[in-house]
Amino acid sequence: MPKLFRWCRWNSATFIATLAAAVALVTGASVALANTTAGTAQAANSGSANAVSAGATTSGIAPAMSCSGIAPLDLASAVPGVPFEISSATEIAASANTFGSWAACDVKGVIAPQLHFEIKLPESGWQANYLQVGCGGLCGNTSVNNAPASAGCVPLTTGAFAVASSDEGHYQGGGLFSTDPTLRADFGYKSDHELLQAARAVIKQYYGQAATHSYFDGCSQGGHQALTEAQRYPTDFDGIIAGAPANNFTALNTFSHAWTAQSVYLNGGPATITNADLADLHKAVLKGCGAPADGIIADPLSCTWDPGTIQCGTGQTSTSDAYCLTPDQVTTLRRIYAGPTDEHGQLLYPGHQLRGSELNWAGIITPATATGASGDISFVRETLRYQVFDSPQPTLTYKDIKFTAAYYRKVMALGEGMYDATDPDLTAFKKAGGKLILWHGLGDQHIPSVGTMAYYKAVEKAVGGEAATMNFARLFLLPGVAHCGGGQGPDTFDALTAITDWVTKGAAPASLTTKSVDSGGNTTATRPVYPFPYYAKNTTGGPAGDASSYTAVKSTAEASLKLNWLGSFRSGYETVGNWVGGKWIVSKAKK
Repeated sequence: MPKLFRWCRWNSATFIATLAAAVALVTGASVALANTTAGTAQAANSGSANAVSAGATTSGIAPAMSCSGIAPLDLASAVPGVPFEISSATEIAASANTFGSWAACDVKGVIAPQLHFEIKLPESGWQANYLQVGCGGLCGNTSVNNAPASAGCVPLTTGAFAVASSDEGHYQGGGLFSTDPTLRADFGYKSDHELLQAARAVIKQYYGQAATHSYFDGCSQGGHQALTEAQRYPTDFDGIIAGAPANNFTALNTFSHAWTAQSVYLNGGPATITNADLADLHKAVLKGCGAPADGIIADPLSCTWDPGTIQCGTGQTSTSDAYCLTPDQVTTLRRIYAGPTDEHGQLLYPGHQLRGSELNWAGIITPATATGASGDISFVRETLRYQVFDSPQPTLTYKDIKFTAAYYRKVMALGEGMYDATDPDLTAFKKAGGKLILWHGLGDQHIPSVGTMAYYKAVEKAVGGEAATMNFARLFLLPGVAHCGGGQGPDTFDALTAITDWVTKGAAPASLTTKSVDSGGNTTATRPVYPFPYYAKNTTGGPAGDASSYTAVKSTAEASLKLNWLGSFRSGYETVGNWVGGKWIVSKAKK
């Protein structure tokens, strides 16, 4: 998935007013939204570098050694079981730091056998905090990180956090690395746990003391990394932000992407839907779903508009003034909105494209021309050829995917134990005091947000219900927002302050305020987002771009979501286990 930063320019006064109003409106509405004390505490502290740890001063903790002194350190045995070496340590100016305006000691190194990492250590302002960030796609580069919920947000821009990232064990972006079992495991689940331990050792050397709190932020593959940590290594991080998680990695990159590809290239022919169709299609969907004037469907799961309602009549030709669909196009769209199913009608991936996401499909689901290639084709190719079978299958393409229960079991046999992070039993993470913010754009063209809703509901079932889950984990859904940002809805927000307040002050986020920011850095719209299954509805008649116009409304469709998914009995949403040696091994928080 692509790297995409949404820079946070936070207006704390606006946020405080909005959140205070939101808390007042939702008090008593549900146990999920009744934490007014926590919400007010968060509002009072938002917009400031408020995660100051014990022992730190407002000016921060100064380094205990020079940056140049780090590279010669022999840290090969500093962490038992995680041999690593420092390859370089150089000072970089504030202007060269992509994480904010703070000078840093930029440390690069390698964890055996070839896990490359990079750690930026603030030369001033450090508040004993550590942030580890995820990557996108199949990773392969330490500088390509994907943490849009933190990027550009206070307190990250002030140097309060040491920040680290890795290439997940390989230095190339395709799936070929997965032919090696060690590199496969590094990418699948080991790399972030090992990076955390190495980073802790480096931080302690540089500052003369350990980090007090550790956080993780990632989107897409980074969201997958985030949930892997919560499930397999529940004591690693105090707070985790998981955006648009590719946690159901195997089924996503095979069945979900292949289904949309086979649907668009119906019967192996040219694309039935291209980028040129999307604007008119989207207008028809908005009308069919009864969207408001701003064109953002706030509760798309509740819309069941059927493409057949605009099928062309006999002899009718589609025009921009009278857009209609051919029978093949109707078939394509019905399949995309329904999701991949087997011969018995069971979903092979717990998700599908939501109505209202159409403008975001260009280049991913739909090609530029009928004979062009879509992004889905390439996603499937790398996974199918190199990642899900014991030996490389270099000739396989999306056309070879069979949507049957038997083929599902064949494909998932390796992936569920290696690549997937679908275990909903987060009891150990909760017991350790961990806090989790999940978020997903409802217009996501890469990873359908329905899958994240399904995972969250599975967590509720595993840990004891809605209230028990809300004590440590909350899901926020962003209307109109595409994959990790972009799209039609407000997509800039600060989850870093929210997670640090939750960890250090017990202030659970009652809502988050999202913003639309233009190219000049000006805020053009604001909108609150509430914890699942609530959404923001304009009940006041006020401006659509003003967060104060909205109140929290429970989504019946989200609250009652049930999926007939084959994997619910295999990947952990109903039972917790892995497919090993031809049978299901039931387990809890796996390590």
